[in-house]
Amino acid sequence: MNAFADKPWLSAYAEGVPATIVPPTGSLVDMMDATVKTYTSAVALDFFGATTSYSLLGEQISRVANGLAKLGVKAGDRVALVLPNCPQHIVAFYAVLRLGAIVVEHNPLYTPRELRHQFEDHGARVAIVWDKVVDTVLAFPKDIAVRATVSVDVTRAMPFGKRVALRLPIPKARTARAALTSSTLSKGAISWDTLVTSRALRRSHPRPAVTDIAVLQYTSGTTGSPKGAILTHNNLYSNALQGAAWVPGLQPGKEVFYAVLPMFHAYGLTLCLTFAMSMGARLVLFPKFDPGLVLDAARTTPPTFLPAVPPIYDRLERAAAERKVSLTGIRFAISGAMNLPVATVQRWEAATGGLLVEGYGMTETSPVAAGNPIGPSRRPGTVGVPFPSTEIRVTDPDDPSVDRGFDEEGELLVRGPQVFAGYWNRSDETAAVLLADGWLRTGDIVRVSADGFITIVDRMKELIITGGFNVAPSEVEEALLAYPSVADVAVVGIPHESGGEVVTAAVVLVPGAVLDAPALRQHCRGLLSAYKVPRTIVQVDELPHSLIGKVLRRQVREQLTRTAG
Repeated sequence: MNAFADKPWLSAYAEGVPATIVPPTGSLVDMMDATVKTYTSAVALDFFGATTSYSLLGEQISRVANGLAKLGVKAGDRVALVLPNCPQHIVAFYAVLRLGAIVVEHNPLYTPRELRHQFEDHGARVAIVWDKVVDTVLAFPKDIAVRATVSVDVTRAMPFGKRVALRLPIPKARTARAALTSSTLSKGAISWDTLVTSRALRRSHPRPAVTDIAVLQYTSGTTGSPKGAILTHNNLYSNALQGAAWVPGLQPGKEVFYAVLPMFHAYGLTLCLTFAMSMGARLVLFPKFDPGLVLDAARTTPPTFLPAVPPIYDRLERAAAERKVSLTGIRFAISGAMNLPVATVQRWEAATGGLLVEGYGMTETSPVAAGNPIGPSRRPGTVGVPFPSTEIRVTDPDDPSVDRGFDEEGELLVRGPQVFAGYWNRSDETAAVLLADGWLRTGDIVRVSADGFITIVDRMKELIITGGFNVAPSEVEEALLAYPSVADVAVVGIPHESGGEVVTAAVVLVPGAVLDAPALRQHCRGLLSAYKVPRTIVQVDELPHSLIGKVLRRQVREQLTRTAG
C-alpha cells in the first residue's frame, strides 16, 4: 500500500498554492499566443540590451514558421535546434511547434561524434544551427540526410553599437567575435534571415494538439547511453503551470527572468522557454554563464527570478561582493540538478534578501517534480515536497511493487502530468522505467519524512558499496565542502581487490591552501559514520563539470581508477 497516498505534504505548501493544477486544454503554441495577446507591448526578450516585444516575438514566430513550411517541414517532423541562448532560439522553438513539428534540442558544444549519434537517432531533415557549428552538420554523411541547414549568427540579435564594437580591429574584439560567430555563411547553408523575412503563416494552418509530441530531449536517463525523452505539449505546459502555481507573489507581466541556464537542457528549457514565457516575463538571455556579463546586466535590468545551480549562485555572490554590485531584488531563486549546500543558501539569502530553495526533477519529468515551499515551511537540506498534481511512492529498488513507508530508504517513483511519454524508438528502455500504471522509476534513492519532505540519498548507480554498507557520495561531499579550504569535491567508489569499493574524494582547494588529508578525515569523522569517511583523498586542479555545473562523477571515477591501476 502506498504510504503517501494521503499527501501529507499539502500542509507544507505556501499559502495560496493549490493541491492540483487545472490541466491545460491547449498546446504550447496556444500558450504563447495568449501571452502575446495579453502582453503585446511588454518586453519579451533582452539580449545584451537589444529588446524584443511580445508583439514582435509573435510576428517573428509566425514568419519563421512559414519559412520552415516552405522548406518542407510538416506536422510530426523532427527539427533539430543546435543553438546557445539567444533570441533566435526562442523564435525557432515556437515556430517549429506552430507547425505541429517536434523540436529536438542539442548542445552546440557537443563533439561531431556526439551530435552525429543524436541525428542518426532522431532523423531530423531540417536543422537550425549556430553558425559556429554549421560546418559540423553539413559534414554529416549522406545517410543522415539533413536536407536543409539554417545558419544562425547570434550577433545579429545584438544592439547595433555592440555589433560595431565586435568588428573593431583590436584583439579583444576579435576574441569576443570569434566566441560568438563564424562571421561567414557556410556554403550549402541557408541564412536565418531568409526565414525571418518570410510572410506570416496563414492562421488557418493546422495547429498541434495538447497531446502531441513537442520536444525530444536527450538524456542519459536512469541508465545507459543518451536517448531522446519524449515530452508532449501537455507535459511541458503542465510543468509551467505547476511552476507558476508554486511561487506565490509572482507578478505576471512584470517579472525579470535571467536565462543563465542553457535552454537546450530540460531545466533551462522549462524555466525559461516555457515558464517565463507563460508569465509574460522579460527574459534576459546570456549565451553562456559569465559573472561579469550577468552583473553588467543587473546594473540596468535587475533580475527578480533566477533559476540556476549551486556553483552559479556561489560564483555570482562572490563576484557581486568583489565588484560591489547589489543583488537585492532577486526575490526568487530556484536551484536544481545537484545538491544545494546549506552554506550556499545562507550566503545567497544574506546577499539578496530573497529566497533560495532547492527543487528536484529529471528530464523525464519535464523536469520538475518536487520543490521546497516558497516560504517559512521550506526545509534546507531536502528537495522539498511533490508539486501540485504530483504523486510519489517509495519502493524496494529491486521490486517496485513492494512499497516502503515514511523514513525508509527506497527508490522514488513519480506520477503526474509532467511525466514523459517514453524514449524515442526505445520501447524496452521505456518499459524499464515507465510502469504500466503511469509511475516513473527515477533511479534515485530517497527518504520521505512523515510530513512529506524528500531527502535524496543518492542515485542507485552511484552508491558506493564498502564493507557491506551503502555510502551516498552527496552526503560525503557536503561534509567535505563544509571544510574551509575545500572549494569543490567529487566522491566516488574505487574498486578494491576485496570486491568492495574504497571511498575516495577528489578535492579542489581554495587558492593558497595546502592539502591536509588527516585534518580533513578528522573533520569528516565529526559529521559522518566511520565507514563513510574517505580512506583516500586526492588533490586535483579541477573537476569535470557538465554545462550546468554538475560534477561528472563517472569521469572522476574513471580517471582515479586509471591512476590507481
